[in-house]
Amino acid sequence: QVKLVESGGGLVQSGGSLRLSCTASARTFSTHSMGWFRQGSGKEREFVAAIGPSGGSTFYSDSVKDRFTISRDNTKNTVFLQMDTLKPGDSAFYICAGAEHGHANSIWLKRPNMYDQWGQGIQVAVSC
Repeated sequence: QVKLVESGGGLVQSGGSLRLSCTASARTFSTHSMGWFRQGSGKEREFVAAIGPSGGSTFYSDSVKDRFTISRDNTKNTVFLQMDTLKPGDSAFYICAGAEHGHANSIWLKRPNMYDQWGQGIQVAVSC
């Protein structure tokens, strides 16, 4: 029943940065874990990053660790994904996801079936 709307995507050169935002309609947003997934051309959906309800716990895939940063502002029902040092391999459709369970578990939050809500996604393209 929750709407998730992404923004901030676009085209950027290699080595550049983008900041994605995902705003939720849920009044209980502050109790949800949130995540970002991505799907490149001809590839399956893969985990990118996740964050616990309070923002105290964060998790990243090995491919983006030390380059991407996930954060949230519960007063604005928004989760962010700061993407730095972007590479052409980061080009994909990025999708925001929410989990009502709110458990900050690194194993669970890497699995798509642990999430209850999904945004429509937003395109990120990184040129050489």
